[in-house]
Amino acid sequence: MTRFIQLHTLISYPPSNLNRDDLGRPKTALMGGAERLRVSSQSLKRAWRTSDVFAARLGSQVGSSDGSLGTRTKRLGADAYERFRAAGFNEKLAGDSAGKIAQVYGALKKDKSFEIEQLVHVSAEEKATLDALIATLIAEKREPEQAELDALLHTQHAVDIAMFGRMLASKTEYNGEAAVQVAHALGIHASVLEDDYFTAVDDLNVQDAGAAHIGESPFAAAVLYQYLCIDRELLKRNLGGDEALLNAALQALIEAALTVAPTGKQNSYASRAYAHYALVEKGSRQPRSLSLAFLKPVAGNDYASEGIQALTTLRDNMDKVYGACADARDEFNVLTGSGSLAGLLAFAAE
Repeated sequence: MTRFIQLHTLISYPPSNLNRDDLGRPKTALMGGAERLRVSSQSLKRAWRTSDVFAARLGSQVGSSDGSLGTRTKRLGADAYERFRAAGFNEKLAGDSAGKIAQVYGALKKDKSFEIEQLVHVSAEEKATLDALIATLIAEKREPEQAELDALLHTQHAVDIAMFGRMLASKTEYNGEAAVQVAHALGIHASVLEDDYFTAVDDLNVQDAGAAHIGESPFAAAVLYQYLCIDRELLKRNLGGDEALLNAALQALIEAALTVAPTGKQNSYASRAYAHYALVEKGSRQPRSLSLAFLKPVAGNDYASEGIQALTTLRDNMDKVYGACADARDEFNVLTGSGSLAGLLAFAAE
């Protein structure tokens, strides 16, 4: 029986700034003595779970009160307060009610905004329960009772929570262990961060030929190696044993990982890209990344194909040393036109 599904991809991004650091520059990491372009796992997961791919395959939009995807927010108490006030609650009744609701999910911020200190991930079912409670309180013009508050969190099977887990400090019994591990995407070669010097012209200023604005925009380009490990058994348990939902979730995740990029600076760079190589491995042996293939940075002129060669060579060599590291594999290669996305998704979900 397959326990682990591993996805290895190579994807080439032209000049871009998909994931910025605190200075607004592309994130990087030092590996093998060379500075590499990096996209954080948090940025990737956010892009995937809010993507049209997830919405289409799972029939749900993030933030809705129905469907298979959850909502990650600090604003459950703040939104409740605004709804109470709009319905005519006085400030005290609205504040007391919203505060009690917010404290179910975590500690409140000190600014009296009724926001929770940390982001909390709730399922569509849990959000619908909250919406129903708020509607009841508005209709009956009262504060929530403890039994009603206790019912706000319950067993849930949101796909994104099942994949990426959640942590509730005040209600640890409703914590969820992530079934999907996502590595930071890392450049397979050295990258140089550059600055785009640009000017903007004032259309209505016909007297002055100079620029109305001068600025710099940092960017970099790279072929990135991306690795995911899915604990299929845990994901199925997290989804309540629903095999059909499991298959849809696997296909949504893998397709998104292959086709969806973070949204950072896309309007400036249009750096959307699909993976040009993907390898899916299935089996029950201890998973392993193939990032070792790029510890020595690729140094030729054809990063796309040389990256594939380095990756597949390391995969084969690890099999020679450790024995077969996977029970079954499937792959596609855009550069040679072999394999297909449809075939890869069917293989991963079967």
